[in-house]
Amino acid sequence: MLMSGVESVVKNSTVQYIARQSILDETQNVFAYELLYRDSHNNAFPVGLSDAQATGRLFFNSLMFIGVERLAAGHRAFINLSDESLLDELPRLLKPENLVVEIVERSQNIVSLVQTVTKLRKQGYKFALDDYDGDEKWAPLLPLMHFIKLEVQDPIIKTSMMVKKLKRQFPDAKIIVERIEDMETFEYLKKAGCDLFQGYFFARPEMMNHGNIEPSKMIVFELLRSTAKANICFKEVQSMVAKDISLTARVLKLANARSGEERIEMKSISQAVVYLGEDAIRQFVRVLALSELGIDKPTELTKMGLARANFLEQFLFPGGPEMAEQGYLIGLMSILDSILEIELAAIVAEFSLDSTLSSALLSYQGMFGGALQLSLAVERNDWREAENILLAIRPATPIHALYDMALKARQYADDIFAVVNEVS
Repeated sequence: MLMSGVESVVKNSTVQYIARQSILDETQNVFAYELLYRDSHNNAFPVGLSDAQATGRLFFNSLMFIGVERLAAGHRAFINLSDESLLDELPRLLKPENLVVEIVERSQNIVSLVQTVTKLRKQGYKFALDDYDGDEKWAPLLPLMHFIKLEVQDPIIKTSMMVKKLKRQFPDAKIIVERIEDMETFEYLKKAGCDLFQGYFFARPEMMNHGNIEPSKMIVFELLRSTAKANICFKEVQSMVAKDISLTARVLKLANARSGEERIEMKSISQAVVYLGEDAIRQFVRVLALSELGIDKPTELTKMGLARANFLEQFLFPGGPEMAEQGYLIGLMSILDSILEIELAAIVAEFSLDSTLSSALLSYQGMFGGALQLSLAVERNDWREAENILLAIRPATPIHALYDMALKARQYADDIFAVVNEVS
């Protein structure tokens, strides 16, 4: 998960958490995010908490406080609701645009739910049935669903047959399959007619040799290596950018956009690079490069790299700007093996990193390695493991500080992607 822990400050000073899981389309682009309530950093549905209580806390303490649009980065948001919340028409507290209400598998009052769903559909709300298991009790609700969610079964042919059956009976509904763990499963179910997917399959690359990198990606790879140096050589950066038309256009557009009211028209790569300055070159050229490298990958994967880099930058900043800058670089590089489909050891060798940074990336050694492990635990929403790592590497930092870093990191990645899209 991409920096999914969220801390919001509410009137009773209770920390609230929302996990965010992406839902991808058949081209592996983000279609929506499912927002999940948690009451602690354990990343599990709270023990002893009813669906109604979880729904209430999710709505009143988080969704309405932070905002659905921000939590879902402008995409659709899937939200689980209890029977009681639906029958009380709680969805009406939020606008129906880009909102999908999930009916949980524990729902019982089907007759009343049918009446309420029918009423809310007329007001523009969309619905999904979560964890559909084929039980006959769902028959009255199925025709009203815009989305039907299944979990991958063993053997997988059971899931395939269920998808095909539902597509025949409800051709207007989109079928979402959860818990997809590899590309083979994804491809199989895509052929079976599944529309949308949840799981980590997109982050499991096939390993390739260094010599198989496409020429355009090699240029971007060299640009990343150039900006990793302690002192940037502007002529070297200009030379790298000049080799790729797409990068040239993006850097020029970005410089023009940042000139703002000065309205300076950038007419050359050299002028644009000098105008942006070293700090902006380090940040934005890497971001543009990362978006180029990830052009054939899901945006969620490249966004994960940006969030991870920013999280490490924040966490390591108390050690000084140089340490924070190195942390940012480690965050970006840690995702490159998945984006470039090259073993991380080969990437580390190409960048000629010193032993401190290379050992952090390859074996999680030292403060940098511990910080990287910490960021990975946060991404998985494994807050218990994050707390253990924090106690080992920097016990003076309170665990709640990580929640704020995670939220800021995710927002940073969302905002940077918006900038990249503007200058694309």
